[in-house]
Amino acid sequence: MTSPSDAVVLIGPMGAGKTSIGRKAARALGVPFFDTDAAVVRDHGPIEQLFVEHGEARFRAAERAAVSEGLATGGIVSLGGGAVMNPETRADLAAHRVVLLTVSPRVVAGRVRDSNRPLLQGADAVERWTAIFEERRPVYEELADVTFDTSSGPVQDVVDALVAWIRGGVAGQAETRTDESKQEETA
Repeated sequence: MTSPSDAVVLIGPMGAGKTSIGRKAARALGVPFFDTDAAVVRDHGPIEQLFVEHGEARFRAAERAAVSEGLATGGIVSLGGGAVMNPETRADLAAHRVVLLTVSPRVVAGRVRDSNRPLLQGADAVERWTAIFEERRPVYEELADVTFDTSSGPVQDVVDALVAWIRGGVAGQAETRTDESKQEETA
């Protein structure tokens, strides 16, 4: 996993564990880890501030640039929850292995409570999270080669299953799809 074509991309809703699982999987595999949200913060400052001062459209443009940078880096790339809504990003992901991390609303409640995530401000955070997830779910599922749920058990179990899948071993708790079925669904 040293070339961009070897990138494994983690997608999924806010609070699914893409950053923590991605970082640990990259360490286990000895490959780079790239987090698009961290890249946006590095280049533009806090995401919350970017939203307030420049709006969501500016954030999405910065996020798109970060996705391009991450995919060029290779290794394990963690995308922000909404990055897959960009058609260019979806097209780019066809050249990479895509992993969907999911989490139940019951579990995510503890992860997003008192969150400073711009899209969860105002109304009940879990209710808003659920609405956003349901809106994005079809896109996530269409893009994913494999799905891991992070709702229960130790994070390390998910990391181990992900690493095994990347190495071509048994995926354990994962739901996998063949490349042919993914191509048929996106054709």
